[in-house]
Amino acid sequence: MDIAEIRFAQERIKPYVKRTPLERSETFSRILGTNVFVKYELFQHTGSFKPRGAFNKLLSLTPEEQSRGVVAVSGGNHAQAVAYAANTLDIDAVIAMPENTPANYLDATRGYGASVVLEPNIAAAFEKAAEYETQGRVFVHPFDDPLVIAGQGTVGLEIMEDLPDATDIIASIGGGGMATGVAVAAKSVKPEVRAWGVETVGADAMSQAIAAGEPVTLPAITSIAKTLGAPYVTQLTLDLVRRYLESVTVVPDAEAVEAIVLIAERLKVLTEPAASCTLAAAKRLRKNFGADSNLVLVLCGGNLSVSDLCGYLRSS
Repeated sequence: MDIAEIRFAQERIKPYVKRTPLERSETFSRILGTNVFVKYELFQHTGSFKPRGAFNKLLSLTPEEQSRGVVAVSGGNHAQAVAYAANTLDIDAVIAMPENTPANYLDATRGYGASVVLEPNIAAAFEKAAEYETQGRVFVHPFDDPLVIAGQGTVGLEIMEDLPDATDIIASIGGGGMATGVAVAAKSVKPEVRAWGVETVGADAMSQAIAAGEPVTLPAITSIAKTLGAPYVTQLTLDLVRRYLESVTVVPDAEAVEAIVLIAERLKVLTEPAASCTLAAAKRLRKNFGADSNLVLVLCGGNLSVSDLCGYLRSS
């Protein structure tokens, strides 16, 4: 993975994705005692960063591969992104999803034209996708693919183009594709930039892999941050995290929910726990940032239903 691949991806997907805004937050700058900027990637098509990687992968396929269709696995955002990109490019798509996927994700994925196959859990969904792959469909992995990572890395290029003086970036980690792509892009442009990862308790496959020294498989995803619910990370993303990230912070769901409320009240946007956890991590990491630091929080997704939010608040 290198900057050339990410720059190529940026040009390839430019007609199909939004360049999302980067803005300074006075409130969060005051709370954290540093200069805080927010990358509003939740304004991307389908409500998350995922179309960047999906389009880069699908646009790389030959006409023959496109004619065979694609298959993907997801608990939400990757599903919508692949469905949206496939629909845009007139490619047939099947998405294997766990049965506990929130209804709003299922509805949106079907609404973008994909066929949805429900499986008991995310592990079974990966098994079902493998069956479709043996039948000829191209598998669009949510993170273990250099093309997908390069597409997600375009978020990092935009950050550095809009804020050349950035010193720190906090990005959430599911399988690790976005956080590592952003880190590679940012550090290739400015090597002294520091990239920090964050997970939630119960969706912390990367932290556990770092501790074990090798990829591990989680027995279950227990965090409310379903879009961070990768059951495992791969050697590719683990190696990239070790090389490019300063650390991976793990925060409890309660802190992610608290951050959702604060972001909604101050920034007037509704984020997923997978995005709000960046603010929770920033609070835990604040001693690493000085008055002259320029910290970017990547709000990677906003696909949270109002009913789920109400449930989180009732149980908090």
